[in-house]
Amino acid sequence: MNTQLIAYGLLAALAIAVLYAGITDLRRRKITNRLTGTIAIAAPLFWWASGLSPWPGIAVQLALATGWFAFGALLFKIRQMGGGDVKLFTALALWLEPSLFMMVVLLTMAVNGIATLIVLRGVRRARREGRTVDARATPYGVSAALAMLVMFAVRYGPGIGTVLSVSSSNFA
Repeated sequence: MNTQLIAYGLLAALAIAVLYAGITDLRRRKITNRLTGTIAIAAPLFWWASGLSPWPGIAVQLALATGWFAFGALLFKIRQMGGGDVKLFTALALWLEPSLFMMVVLLTMAVNGIATLIVLRGVRRARREGRTVDARATPYGVSAALAMLVMFAVRYGPGIGTVLSVSSSNFA
């Protein structure tokens, strides 16, 4: 059994789940507990498939997720992040190595900042024209989905060809 191929399959499923979170966050301004829970519950399967050791590997992932949840709870309390966003990033912390997770967080914040500026510009223009607009905050789920796709392409993209060619030769 090629566990590396399973790990890439799980990462593809994670990318799809995060894209779905972005879409639902954009449409309904909600990321469901079912989705974030599923992402979190699938993390141990990814740990196994990627060969993560219990110590320090899994312990680091659990500490990262716990630390992010505490920080995210603070952001939620001061109304800078929604609860679904906090739970989504907590679940992602179970999957991504700390440096990659921090890159995704920083890239998400940058993308969300740019998106917010674009939205504010549109709101200002609409108000000058006398139109009523919905000026709710830009959803983090969309920015997280974009950041994850970029980071997956950078981190995992180059190796996928090797994994696929090795796994296809196993079937021959």
